[in-house]
Amino acid sequence: MQTLDVVPNTSVHRNEKLDAAQSLAVGNGAPAEVHRFLGAFPDYAATPLVDLPGLAGALVLEKVSIKDESTRYGLSSFKALGGAYAVARLVHRFLEERLGRKVDPAEMLGEECRKIASELTVCCATDGNHGRSVASGAQKFGCRCVIFLHSGVSEGREKAIAYYGAEIRRTDGNYDDSVEEADVTSKREGWVTVSDFARPGQEEVPSLVMQGYTLMLEEIHEQAKEPFTHVFVQGGVGGLAAVVAGNFLDRLGDQRPTLVVVEPDRANCLQLSAKAGKRLAMEAGEPTVMAMLECYEPSSFAWDILEKSADYFIAVEDSWAVKALRDLARPAHGDPALTIGESGGAGLAGLLAVLDDEEATRKLGLNAQSRVLLIGTEGATDPELYQQLLAG
Repeated sequence: MQTLDVVPNTSVHRNEKLDAAQSLAVGNGAPAEVHRFLGAFPDYAATPLVDLPGLAGALVLEKVSIKDESTRYGLSSFKALGGAYAVARLVHRFLEERLGRKVDPAEMLGEECRKIASELTVCCATDGNHGRSVASGAQKFGCRCVIFLHSGVSEGREKAIAYYGAEIRRTDGNYDDSVEEADVTSKREGWVTVSDFARPGQEEVPSLVMQGYTLMLEEIHEQAKEPFTHVFVQGGVGGLAAVVAGNFLDRLGDQRPTLVVVEPDRANCLQLSAKAGKRLAMEAGEPTVMAMLECYEPSSFAWDILEKSADYFIAVEDSWAVKALRDLARPAHGDPALTIGESGGAGLAGLLAVLDDEEATRKLGLNAQSRVLLIGTEGATDPELYQQLLAG
């Protein structure tokens, strides 16, 4: 068994209530604001919460459930709820300013609004899924879109973004470098950056992206048959983790499940920040197979929420992500086969790594009465890579 570094959240802010801005973005009432804009997304449908009784039995847990985002809006990722929703909010504001009147979200799909929206350019940097969501939203509402991709983003993910009509610009360096180039170019050209990464003073748009994700949390609360004791959720810049952790905190307070944030051990900026007791950036290193989580600095808005609502931070080797992908695709215990990508299965990777370490298992309180929620954040968003990893 390996020794896993389980880092507790020791922040003085842990268990504090969300402030007004945080509650609006990720709290129990946040989905109501998202519902106002579903008229602009008539193809909305909830994704399934899938029980995995065979896996739970093999792991000696009471229950394991995974929210399967592989069918979300045809984009195969939970990100479809964030980037496209933020684009909708920004286009809606632009339309009301130009028209000088209230605009019903459903109007945004009409030719008059699309013509006006064509004067707006949105952009972002991405590892893949967020950019595809932004591009799909831009195409839906008629605005121009430019997406910045760093050198580590695969050709398969580039093609998936370009499919939605976005202009692709490749950048040198890593994800953080592409974020910087997108920001500089956007300011110079007068574009609107639809970022899921927040810096102090630049938190409005990332908070809209996060607010979009809360629709998934509403679905989970409606679909779950009984309370969860543990949640394992992906890290990255922290946006999704903050939505999940913050929403459970706002809804359930001290009765919420134990929230474990999972990162690649090559990109564990959240875990390092938890160790230091403050938000930290880390040096970029070797790429990880969990490319959607290859981030080296926490989002400021997300980190402030995680300080209140996360319980533990762990970082796992790539081998666990590959095992999780294969276990979901080829279940050995009668569970349904699920196509969940290498980053999408990171929550399961974290659970498997913890259960491989007796001390980590004890520290997190996992036992035969545990009911675990996982978020399968994406399907095979790069089908060629997915098949390579599945074949081994």
